[in-house]
Amino acid sequence: MSAYLKEIESVERLREAQGEAWNGINPESAVRMKWQNRFKTGLDIAQHTANVMRKDMAEYDADSSKYTQSLGCWHGFVAQQKAIAIKRHRGTLDKKYVYLSGWMVAALRSKFGPLPDQSMHEKTAVPSLISEIYTFLKQADAVELERVFAALDDARENGGDVTALLKQIDEFETRGAYYRGYRRRFR
Repeated sequence: MSAYLKEIESVERLREAQGEAWNGINPESAVRMKWQNRFKTGLDIAQHTANVMRKDMAEYDADSSKYTQSLGCWHGFVAQQKAIAIKRHRGTLDKKYVYLSGWMVAALRSKFGPLPDQSMHEKTAVPSLISEIYTFLKQADAVELERVFAALDDARENGGDVTALLKQIDEFETRGAYYRGYRRRFR
């Protein structure tokens, strides 16, 4: 059985256990919201990303042809559009990363305006940019999942095949793992 359907059943059991007070909750809608917001905290994102990176590093250590590609990014919208384009054309974001280089942050993200040296950016520039990137990537995930959910609803209404759509939901590749970190070169 699909992980998505199992999750719906779990929410249905929880709703029934709560009695009348929870009767207005649609279990499938609750599960959809949960899947579209799978990372509750920055720590959840960091753990997921660390797991992906460990896997990628182990694969590279075993076979150096399994390298990763990094794409510099200075804005959440740019990261989102890169992720959408790569996923659309390649079907996956596997081994594709967004990174922030020190000069990008210093030159483009400083609250004080462009600064002459990458070591001069204030300590809030990197965290605020990371937060912005994750917000944009989560938004892209939510939009893509909503399209799959709509296709699932349509297939159910019109007697279509839902198996492929359930598999697509179960195997959804989040863009949250697409951002990999901050690189800073020191002179």
